[in-house]
Amino acid sequence: MKGEIINKVANSSLITFNLEDYYKKGERKAFDISPFLLEGIVVREKEFRKSVKEFDWSQFENSYVALHCSTDAIVPSWAFMLVSLSIVPFAKQVVHGSLEDLERELFVEALSKVAYEDYKNERVIIKGCSQYPVPEFAYTIVAQRLLPFAKSLMFGEACSTVPLYKEKRK
Repeated sequence: MKGEIINKVANSSLITFNLEDYYKKGERKAFDISPFLLEGIVVREKEFRKSVKEFDWSQFENSYVALHCSTDAIVPSWAFMLVSLSIVPFAKQVVHGSLEDLERELFVEALSKVAYEDYKNERVIIKGCSQYPVPEFAYTIVAQRLLPFAKSLMFGEACSTVPLYKEKRK
C-alpha cells in the first residue's frame, strides 16, 4: 500500500527499561533533630527523650523520611535511633541522612529486586525521560547490572537513542 505509515519502533524487538517504574510514590519529608538539642548542639538525654515523646509524629503518615541534624552537633547514634523508632509507626520508610540519601536508598532498594537476567540477549533502551525525579546514579547502576545480560544497551527514547554497548558478534 503506497503511503502507508509503519511504526517501526512498535514493531521492533527493543525493550524499554523505565527507571520511573521503580520510583516509590509518596511524599518525601526531611526531619531535623536540632530543635530537640540544647541550643541546637547539645544532646541532654532527659530533655531529648521528653521532646521525642511529646512530638506529634503523625505528620509523617505514609511519607518517606530523611532524618538528619542541620547543626554541627555531635549526636550519639542512640538519638537518631530513638527518633527513627518514633517515626517508623507512621512513615513508609526512614533513612538517616539527607533527602538525596533517602532517594538513593529508595532506588538502590528497588533496583536490587530487578531480575536483570530477564533481559538476556535483549536489545534494551534505558529510558531517559521520566515524569518522576530519577537520580543520575540510578542510570549507572542499571546500565552496569544489565551489561552481563543484554545484547545491546541504549539510552534515550526508541526514536532517538544513544548507543552504550553492543555485544560483539561471535
